[in-house]
Amino acid sequence: MEGYKNDPGEALEGDKPREECGIFGIYGPGLDVARLTYYGLYALQHRGQESAGIAVADGRKIHLQKDMGLVSEVFNHEKLNSFQGHLAIGHVRYSTTGTNSPLNAQPFVFHSSRGMLGLAHNGNLTNTTELRSLLYSAGSVFQSTTDSETIVNLIARYSQDSLVDAIKKSMADIKGAYSLLILTEKKLIGVRDPNGIRPLCLGRRGNAYVLASESCALDTVGAEMIRDVKPGEIIVVDENGLSSHMAFQDGKRAHCIFEYIYFARADSCMDRFNINKVRRDMGRQLAREYPVEADMVIPVPDSGIAAARGFAAESGIPFEEGLMKNRYIGRTFIQPSQSIRDLGVRLKLNPIRDVLDGKRVVMVDDSIVRGTTSGKIVNMLRECGVKVVHFCISSPPVIKPCFYGIDISKEDELIACRKPLREIREFIGADGLHYLSLEGLLSVFGEKRDNFCTGCFSGDYPVEIPKTCERDKFILE
Repeated sequence: MEGYKNDPGEALEGDKPREECGIFGIYGPGLDVARLTYYGLYALQHRGQESAGIAVADGRKIHLQKDMGLVSEVFNHEKLNSFQGHLAIGHVRYSTTGTNSPLNAQPFVFHSSRGMLGLAHNGNLTNTTELRSLLYSAGSVFQSTTDSETIVNLIARYSQDSLVDAIKKSMADIKGAYSLLILTEKKLIGVRDPNGIRPLCLGRRGNAYVLASESCALDTVGAEMIRDVKPGEIIVVDENGLSSHMAFQDGKRAHCIFEYIYFARADSCMDRFNINKVRRDMGRQLAREYPVEADMVIPVPDSGIAAARGFAAESGIPFEEGLMKNRYIGRTFIQPSQSIRDLGVRLKLNPIRDVLDGKRVVMVDDSIVRGTTSGKIVNMLRECGVKVVHFCISSPPVIKPCFYGIDISKEDELIACRKPLREIREFIGADGLHYLSLEGLLSVFGEKRDNFCTGCFSGDYPVEIPKTCERDKFILE
């Protein structure tokens, strides 16, 4: 698909918002923290596939290994065995600021006046340009082109204070969305932005504490979920145990709603909501809003499965698997030449002709960003003899860019921003098209409906966007 020539999932995921990043940290004396971090990152691989890294501290120094590629490509038994220590942080990256290059891979590890410092960041700052200019004028040096390094420089700037106070002062300077893991030789620190836009949860495994982007990573390493890190909270874990420090008390909670629609793994829980149940409820609401006669409900796998099951349960229309996904196309997959570019979708999805032939179908997916792949899927259904295609989307139309860590960049790339519903339906080739309404989406969350960022649907952003803020991931290049 145009614009994603190096992505193995371009044939299907080109129509989706791009992933963010995943972070994992553990303080576990007596445990193989490097290997547990590896497993934790494996569970978070869906959040970023460009690079992976692990930093391990042993009480005296921090050891770092990172490279481009998937977790399984960057690390092996020998590399993990070389790590010695009792606390660690890890990162999997999809770039939202800065190029996809080894210099921008995380975690970052620096030497400072207070010792070594490691940082892993999920999110995106909105005032990076201003902060970098300020730090440059004060003599700071940058090695990368990410906004994450700006945070490290700010913490170093306040090094005369305690580390927690330095972090608090840095949080007062930075604007936007972030969950951070900070590593010193002896401490593991977790930080969540004042609005809680980006996720971070806390777990425990025996005497060990774990911090991660999603609870599925806690499950993977055998840790029990304690709670989500509060917006504006700093969690410190060291030899004295766990302590909590609030940098901000009254920020408006605005968790990214796309975590629930698409990004998070279905087996995760975020801010006390089970992701799979929320997605099923979105499908149920979609069926209430769009009553239709059809022979079957099929999902676009895998992202549309839960919502499709909800739609089928609410409508009484049978659920079927009409599209089969090829899960064995990896990063090294050789892209088709331009002359056979349309085969890209077929290499990822294959319709089951015997199930579909002659049927009226409701096809459910979680979102449409550009629309090109959606049209190719509808066309495949037509070729299999499908009589009627109703395309149902379990989220509202995406009409605005995201400034907080999702790679939805420019309005002219968003089909719902450029075309009215009728023209989108004609472009995709569906007989019917329905997006879940914003009111219907929020109703799924009951009394907590006001706790979410819906900027990409409404243009109502929880953190002010500076006029100088350009949604360009290469702005620091």
